[in-house]
Amino acid sequence: MPRPRCERCQRPLAHCLCPLIPQLDSRTRVVVLQHPSETAHALNTARLATLGLVNAELRVGEVFEDLPALLATPGYRPALLFPGDQAAILQAYASADAPPLLLIVPDGTWRKARKLLYLNPLLEALPRVTLGEVKPSRYRLRKAPEPGAVSTLEAIVQALDVLEAPAAFDGLLKPFEALIEGQIRAMGSETFERNHGHG
Repeated sequence: MPRPRCERCQRPLAHCLCPLIPQLDSRTRVVVLQHPSETAHALNTARLATLGLVNAELRVGEVFEDLPALLATPGYRPALLFPGDQAAILQAYASADAPPLLLIVPDGTWRKARKLLYLNPLLEALPRVTLGEVKPSRYRLRKAPEPGAVSTLEAIVQALDVLEAPAAFDGLLKPFEALIEGQIRAMGSETFERNHGHG
């Protein structure tokens, strides 16, 4: 029989993360477009990010029919958080009345994220933004595919920290770190050191 799960954070009830999930306000609106294959991932960091941000939502799918309406959300400038030669380095908002970003964040492996762009030409056409300086990932359970790779949650936190400085969004990382600690405990420290240690 499957273990009972928390409806909100989708974790087993014994490991519910909801008490650690903050409710942070942001000027930026964050919309995560999640590839369906990510929903069952044990560390569904995109879900944690959108639960912890008041002005955020998570949409799951491959083709998003309502993109035109989403991208026309009044008061926001849409931009795609995705690296590339044409991507502009994120900078803090110039002034308090500068229109904030509607930050579209694809969630999935690089291959799946590129597929989302391919299947949704409107995304491909958006101005791209990227992080200038990427802090090292705290995601100690996954071998990063390349230097500078971070989880979706970490990318969102780092983007908001830049855009909305001096506001800080590190509170979003609390449930993420608890999740990782729990997984390390579950696998045992010896297994963790053997597979993920830096010795």
